[in-house]
Amino acid sequence: MNNYYRITGYCEQENFCFIMDCYGMFEKLWQFSSMLIQKGLKVLEVGNDTKFMDGNIDRIDENSEKVFLRANAIGKPEYITQTVNGIIYKAVKVADKIYIADRTQAV
Repeated sequence: MNNYYRITGYCEQENFCFIMDCYGMFEKLWQFSSMLIQKGLKVLEVGNDTKFMDGNIDRIDENSEKVFLRANAIGKPEYITQTVNGIIYKAVKVADKIYIADRTQAV
């Protein structure tokens, strides 16, 4: 998958967190991050499809015109542990959605 990106962020002013995906809208990951920062949001986790593991979030179809809100919740995201194939990872949880932001970071 080319240009599939996932970002976890936080809005301090309104006290909510989110997970957003885009696939095909941006050529580079930094462009997606920059767009969110310009809107006053804090970027906490960033990754392309080679860095993160999906967890319980299904991937979106390619769409070059939209970003997709995958989860949102009041407050900051939770960090929990998840075991995949006997390996323990740090995972991000927003509402009932969980994914591993960096598959190279075993706990």
